Amino acid sequence: MKFTLSWLKDHLETKASLDEISTALTMIGLEVEEITDAAAALAPFVVAKVVSAEQHPNADRLRVCMVDAGDGTPIQVVCGAPNARTGMTGVFAPPGTHVPGTGVDLKVGEIRGVESRGMLLSERELGLSDEHSGIIDLPDDAPVGTAYAAWAGLDDPMIEIAITPNRADCLGVFGVARDLAAAGIGRLKETAIAPVTGDGPCPVGVTLSFPEGDPICPAFALRKVSGVKNGPSPEWLRQRLIAIGLRPINALVDITNFLTYDQNRPLHVFDAGKVNGDLTVRRANAGETLLALDGRTYTFDETMCVIADEAGVESIGGVMGGEETGCSEETTDVLIESALWDPLSIARTGRALNVVSDARFRFERGVDPAFTLPGIELATKLVLELCGGTASEVLLVGEIPAERRTIAFPVSEVARLSGIEVPHARIVEILTVLGFEVAGSGDVLDVTAPTWRGDVEGKADLVEEVVRIVGVDEIPSQPMPRLTPVSRKVLTPMQVRTRSARRTLAARGFVEALTWSFVSKPHAEAFGGGQPELALANPIASDLSDMRPSQVPGLVRALQKNADRGMPDQPIFEVGQVFLGDGPQDQKTAATGIRRGTAKPAGTGRHWSGNSGAVDVFDAKADALAVLAAVGTPAERVQVSRDAPSWMHPGRSGTLRLGPIVLGHFGELHPKVLDLLDADGPVVAFELHLDAVPPAKQKPTKVKPALAASDLMPVSRDFAFVVDEAIEAADLLRAARGAEKTLIAGVDVFDVYRGTGIEPGKKSVAIEVTLQPRQQTLTDEEIDKVGEKVVAAVAKATGGTLRG
Repeated sequence: MKFTLSWLKDHLETKASLDEISTALTMIGLEVEEITDAAAALAPFVVAKVVSAEQHPNADRLRVCMVDAGDGTPIQVVCGAPNARTGMTGVFAPPGTHVPGTGVDLKVGEIRGVESRGMLLSERELGLSDEHSGIIDLPDDAPVGTAYAAWAGLDDPMIEIAITPNRADCLGVFGVARDLAAAGIGRLKETAIAPVTGDGPCPVGVTLSFPEGDPICPAFALRKVSGVKNGPSPEWLRQRLIAIGLRPINALVDITNFLTYDQNRPLHVFDAGKVNGDLTVRRANAGETLLALDGRTYTFDETMCVIADEAGVESIGGVMGGEETGCSEETTDVLIESALWDPLSIARTGRALNVVSDARFRFERGVDPAFTLPGIELATKLVLELCGGTASEVLLVGEIPAERRTIAFPVSEVARLSGIEVPHARIVEILTVLGFEVAGSGDVLDVTAPTWRGDVEGKADLVEEVVRIVGVDEIPSQPMPRLTPVSRKVLTPMQVRTRSARRTLAARGFVEALTWSFVSKPHAEAFGGGQPELALANPIASDLSDMRPSQVPGLVRALQKNADRGMPDQPIFEVGQVFLGDGPQDQKTAATGIRRGTAKPAGTGRHWSGNSGAVDVFDAKADALAVLAAVGTPAERVQVSRDAPSWMHPGRSGTLRLGPIVLGHFGELHPKVLDLLDADGPVVAFELHLDAVPPAKQKPTKVKPALAASDLMPVSRDFAFVVDEAIEAADLLRAARGAEKTLIAGVDVFDVYRGTGIEPGKKSVAIEVTLQPRQQTLTDEEIDKVGEKVVAAVAKATGGTLRG
């Protein structure tokens, strides 16, 4: 919303400075975005008298002028303007002045051997217009030595404010003045708008033709003014429009543009001589077109509202008029329209046609319905003053809504909601100046919102009105209470797990990827999905038809695309959702990682120091165990079983368990799955379900020391057990670890042997047992006792015997 300071003072009697007004506007919620002061750029230019203008001795088209700039001392200026003459009054710029129209800084110069100490200026050189056929020729009574900007009325600052969608009432200068008056910046000038006495009824009829319950136009007012003389607007009106960036057209059109910004009342004028018969306000017929005032042709459908005569559509209702019935200098009879339009209908029409106009901008936010008739009366008054003519009576079709909202307003709500103590009388004063009707004098007031404030619906809205006028800077600041000395956790356990998993995998050389949550049906079925309830009703592509049961197929395809583009060995991971069914409990959070080729943790690709081997099942296992440890799973209790899913290699994969709880899977992908995914191997993967990780104990039963290191040297002993081929190494390790929990710090397998010396169906498993003394160094006898316990525990659990 743009307006000038003098325009504001047409409605506000104030002595406040521009800075005070600007500050007040921002404080009451009408944020000032920009203030443009043309006088600042034009300050050096003064009104000057050409004392004499003689022919240049060395140039036919130049004159040597002696100029009086107000101090009585003539200044020599060489001028090439054809209208430069003795006795004329113009605009002078002394040396050192920046000329805005040309970007030149004036200096004392010599032109064809004659010194020039300044310049007489044209309108283009001042940046006022494109006129440059001659220098500015001012009236003889223009005061010499006066600042040109002040004399020409160009020292009127332009203010631009931001208007929130609920404050349509401030899309007019009068509404802005009303808010400033309530803030104590001045007194609002309210002038009653007297009706213009009409000379007979309006000869053009209006019909509102739309179904009942479709209030696209509740009321439509029309008046004819005959015998007008259209032409350029007076200077004051032209300056108002130019200052806010509008182009003056002619008096009739300029009046409607002026009232749009002055009173927030969009109007339209038809050339009555070009209107065929009566007007009809209706929904458009599909395919109807209109050449609008912006020079574009619009095609309508049945949802759009138009104004038509007997020849067809003449205007887009509430948005833009038509070129055919537009007013020109030949117009002698004019129809002035002041209508009330449904905001939603205007918004839909404007968006569908991609039309942005001042009328649409205001109507879709809501204008004051009660100003429909005063608006047409004010427009008629201006037309008669500027263009003459005889006005008819006003024809009003439809009904102007008269309902107003009354709110029971406890004055204590101001202090309760804002924390500001505002006196009762001040509250009443603010609401009254803003146009609210206040009844009652007790603790609860009956406040009736004005017709131009359709956004005020309840008590909180009234509190906002009072607070913004009093000033939000009056709200007392209070520190937030600190409820606990230590801040509580903000993240949920699952959020902590996902972040820990991401950090751990990134530290192990993985790069995070984000893949589709959808896969093709064959891929879904290969990974245990593909159920009908997981098929998408409207997939975005044929190969993205089902919700993914696993993140592996998407990551494998991404990894293969990377390889095809020259990045073959970059491991990737994703932490996201997988879908095992259509119930809430079937949506799981998974952490999945993929390695391919030589993308081992120790390095990738070829290198002079040695090539990395191909990835294997143990790389995937290490990745999975690292993630489990990071999310709080006790690694020493995790068990590995052979029952990996069918999409993994049957002999190079495993399932990670914690008792009966399945935590996830790891291993090499099955060759058939790689063929289905059109990927090259070897590829190893792991997928963990973070939801399955048991939560940590809230209150541990035993408090462990922060550092449990011993200063005594550990002792290692090797054992080789002959066991049945079917015995799992994990069972042997678990038995050995449990033989003496206080001393045994670790048990690892370092060799498996089958062959000479070992019976068929048997195997030799060699383990290393690490003993960590805590109190004192172990004696040979104590070490031997622990060894006996290990042998006995393994024999009992697996049937194994110590290899001789």
